[in-house]
Amino acid sequence: MLGRRYRGLTFGIISVVSLIAFEASAVSTAMPIAARALDGIGLYAFAFSAYFTASLFSMALSGEWSDRSGPLGPLFTGIAAFGAGLVLAGCSQDMWMFVGSRFVQGLGGGMVLVSLYVVVGRAYPERLRAKILAAFSAAWVVPVLVGPVVAGSVAERLSWRWVFLAIPVLVLLPLLIMLPALRKLPRTDRGGSVDRRRVLLALAVAGGAGLLQYAGQDRTLLALVPAAAGLALLAPSIVRLVPKGTFRAARGLPSVVLLRGVAAGAFLGAESFIPLMLVTERDLSATAAGLSLTGGGLAWALGSFTQSRSGLERHRNRLMGLGMVLVSASVALVPLVLIDGVPVWLVAVAWIVGGYGIGLTISSSGILVLSLSRPGEEGINSAALQLSDALGNIVLVGAGGVLFGAFGGGTVAADGDAADTAAPPAAFVSVYVTLAAVALAGAWITTRLRPAAETTAVREAGGPASGGPAGGAEPKTGTAPAR
Repeated sequence: MLGRRYRGLTFGIISVVSLIAFEASAVSTAMPIAARALDGIGLYAFAFSAYFTASLFSMALSGEWSDRSGPLGPLFTGIAAFGAGLVLAGCSQDMWMFVGSRFVQGLGGGMVLVSLYVVVGRAYPERLRAKILAAFSAAWVVPVLVGPVVAGSVAERLSWRWVFLAIPVLVLLPLLIMLPALRKLPRTDRGGSVDRRRVLLALAVAGGAGLLQYAGQDRTLLALVPAAAGLALLAPSIVRLVPKGTFRAARGLPSVVLLRGVAAGAFLGAESFIPLMLVTERDLSATAAGLSLTGGGLAWALGSFTQSRSGLERHRNRLMGLGMVLVSASVALVPLVLIDGVPVWLVAVAWIVGGYGIGLTISSSGILVLSLSRPGEEGINSAALQLSDALGNIVLVGAGGVLFGAFGGGTVAADGDAADTAAPPAAFVSVYVTLAAVALAGAWITTRLRPAAETTAVREAGGPASGGPAGGAEPKTGTAPAR
């Protein structure tokens, strides 16, 4: 992927991913400072949910647009919107303008993410796709490590505004480098205008998710009204935007899409409670609690690198099954630190194991979606994968929050004394046991990743019933997404 033919495109793609990763880690650091400066602490959570809600819509739109006209349009539109959102955020004069700028950023971020998957599917041969997607994961390592430090220093010494204003300028160079290669992409698009029905379904999904997030931030009985409305919009719409049979784990492409949401939601849902548990139950500082997760990020990149090795291609499905077992085991180990005498470094070790497992699984799911997609459907199937990822996070993080509160965790105060505000151990245990079980269910889903027709053919030939697409073959037996 670094040969003459692909070098410019590879450098451009990885640079864009790295800048998006840096923005994600830097914004989390600068956001509290920005919210205080704009006198908008009450709207703090909406600055995050606005990004997420907008990206749900733009993911589906980008997939449809990419298949109709190629990925060039949504990629550059997405980058432009992402940059415009950053500039608006840096120039915001009040918190509502800041929330609106985050919405614009989300529109751009969702478009870029899906269109990059389509670029990988069309520009690189199948033998290189695992390597380029492994590079996607590796591109997050340095930004996650240095992003918070750089952003914190800039925000404190200069201004929080420069955290947002500096990034758009850095995107220009990688765009110029990869533009010639992008123009040479093979055209396998279906032509015609964007399917308005799918656009409306995407709007319904985004609106439903937004209402659910709003309800989750309002802990009153009245919150049940927007929650019910959000669920009524979200549930029937998402079913029509993912491959038919996704939510019953039908063989092939539907199970790949389902697995992505289960894996991402279980891992990141569990991760979101680790700092809180270490700070309130073991009296660690916020910095030390955050550092306990660093090894997981590095191991994620290592797991992604492992699945990219050519000799392991035929064992891809088994690797994904192993990955989900490792995630389940790591999530189950974490609450052991609630026992007096168990060293807190157990969390860091467990998260290295889980990070390696999720690295094996997430990148592999992208490879399988591209290899199981019919020509001209890489966009909508990549969009379905990203939608599953995003919804898996919101559903399982939300479920974890409900369990945490139900077992008495809602009494924890962020600014109180740790000894007085510690949650009952059962609150954390309920979250981790549930998410470990979800991850274990993901291991079962990996047994259904091979399409039914391919499984039958392999059995008749007397070959193994598991493993990914072999070598340079490009099977196109995936189930077509529901229109």
